[in-house]
Amino acid sequence: MPWTSNDYPASMKNLDPDVREKAIEIANALVEEEQYEDGKAIPIAIDKAREYVENHKNE
Repeated sequence: MPWTSNDYPASMKNLDPDVREKAIEIANALVEEEQYEDGKAIPIAIDKAREYVENHKNE
């Protein structure tokens, strides 16, 4: 089941909302398209989302 902005892993609870939204998007893609397991997809998605938001915060 894909995660949403209202239903996401507990490890994303304290993330900045922008980072959390991007992490949800990335995690869903990793699970659905790349066949990653949830436990592996979540930390990767969080790291990539932080990187993405940091690189795009002035846009």
